[in-house]
Amino acid sequence: MAQNCLKCLKYTMCMVNFLCFMCGTAVFGFGVFLMLNTKVSALIPTLSTLNLANTLFITGIIITCVSFLGFLGALKENRCLLITFFILLFILMLVELTVACLLLVYEKEIDRFLEKDLTESLMKSRESTKGGNSTKNTDDWDIIQVTFQCCGIHNTSDWKDKVPLSCCRESPCGLKTAGCYNKLKVWFEENFLVTGVGVIVLCIIEVLGMCFSMTLFCHISRSGLGYKL
Repeated sequence: MAQNCLKCLKYTMCMVNFLCFMCGTAVFGFGVFLMLNTKVSALIPTLSTLNLANTLFITGIIITCVSFLGFLGALKENRCLLITFFILLFILMLVELTVACLLLVYEKEIDRFLEKDLTESLMKSRESTKGGNSTKNTDDWDIIQVTFQCCGIHNTSDWKDKVPLSCCRESPCGLKTAGCYNKLKVWFEENFLVTGVGVIVLCIIEVLGMCFSMTLFCHISRSGLGYKL
């Protein structure tokens, strides 16, 4: 009976890790696609390297590598791979919880930092439009202003006399009055619960993965199977 339960645990772990591997591959591929086809990276100049495309790219690599270790370790009943999988999951969970706590504790500081960086980005975009030139920053602001139906950081006056076409509601141009900063804050607040639930679910999955891998590791140790550390 116990042997059947462990076999069930082994193949369940293989299946779950295989699904995670496929999801990680999809995230990785989507990140590569965004890197090649999108330009949204200059809105926050200080964190230009941590844009959505790069974040998805790195996340996809991490998910793919960790899930592959779990899948192979469970399938081959390899103690070394299982304990490595356990340690990596534990580290990832600590990092996620640390980031979540820092975001909550330093919410006001992050808020001021984003507002300052967005202001600098808009100033660069405004200066780049002189003489009819268009740069990457301008393209980024066009995407945001069209997506969120807003204009500038606080209102249209942020652009002064260089208001882009993306601030127009319709033709002839009727300017959007809402600022993008408040629109973005509202959007994040509306999705805060979903994000929180997602993080909790992810942590539960990681804890279950650690429990499964350690149970299988202990069984292999008792039976004398697998690679001995």
